[in-house]
Amino acid sequence: MTSQYMREALDLARKGRALASPNPLVGAILVREGEVVGRGFHTYAGLHHAEIIALAQAGEKARGATLYLNLEPCSHQGRTPPCVDALILAGVARVVAPVADPNPLVAGQGFAKLREAGVEVEVPAEFAAEAEKLNEPFLHFMRSGRPLVTLKTAITLDGKISAPDDNRGWITSERARAHVQEIRHDSDAILTGIGTVLADDCLLSDRTGRPRCRPLLRIVMDSLLRLPLDSKMVRSAAGDVLLVTTSAAPVERRKQLESRGVQVLAFDGPGGRADLRSIVEWLGRQRYLSLMIEAGSKVNWAALNSGVVDKIFFYYAPKILGGMQSLPVAGGTGRRRRADAIRFRSVQIHPIAPDEFAVEAYFVKEV
Repeated sequence: MTSQYMREALDLARKGRALASPNPLVGAILVREGEVVGRGFHTYAGLHHAEIIALAQAGEKARGATLYLNLEPCSHQGRTPPCVDALILAGVARVVAPVADPNPLVAGQGFAKLREAGVEVEVPAEFAAEAEKLNEPFLHFMRSGRPLVTLKTAITLDGKISAPDDNRGWITSERARAHVQEIRHDSDAILTGIGTVLADDCLLSDRTGRPRCRPLLRIVMDSLLRLPLDSKMVRSAAGDVLLVTTSAAPVERRKQLESRGVQVLAFDGPGGRADLRSIVEWLGRQRYLSLMIEAGSKVNWAALNSGVVDKIFFYYAPKILGGMQSLPVAGGTGRRRRADAIRFRSVQIHPIAPDEFAVEAYFVKEV
């Protein structure tokens, strides 16, 4: 029955999508003598961890029960007391969890403390990959101290993202675009370049309509603060719009934008441009777990070339634009030799009926 209960714990954890960050997605199932006696999943606003919610539902029935959850229970004092202490006190007999928490404050100590108290601990390897994927941003953040950065784009079969004259309409289908909104919903922040905003007057918002524990942070790389004061992004700003600029940006313009609720940070980078690496590091300090980049050719190349990208999600449409003026997915200077090409690993193909597909792959970091 382990598979059934682990599956339910993973499904419960998913109910916390966009509601748990900067904490992980966790679902917990308490089972005693074949009966589910407690369930819980974590949301940041709800404060209590999944395990504590399940224990509260179970009451005295938690004694001698088995707890199934997707991540090692915490063993440190944070906003709440350690979950392992509550599990031991409640008399839980067995804990089944496929992934250790890489948080330095936990890092196997939760499992160790349970074993020391006589609680049986099982780590089912067959669920490890799915559990890791579910909490990919959190686990990446805990291991690296910075958000998981995903570069997303819609692309033709010949690698084009923009036509030279008229870009009305969409490259990909409504179904593909709906999937993009799901990724936005799962992201803590989204970034684009000022060129994209000037061309499209986009909102760059989460359009799923589902609740979030904090707003999607909308970031624009804008070296000279050209974002129009009457743009949709400025008019809709409510502490969720951030411009990344340089020290050369006009001071008066900065004041005008800030007076309208837009946050402005200056990070000088190469070539007089705003620095991508610095904003990613800043996001890490603010405990943003994930950043999605949806930008044009120049910003895409800057992101890839700087090494800030961790993975890509390219949505391919069965179309060809051709020509030398249609913009490629990544412009800039590019790599001059085949041997220097940016490489990816763990490539996955996701079919999108009837004729589209998405490519998900992980950046091979240069040592």
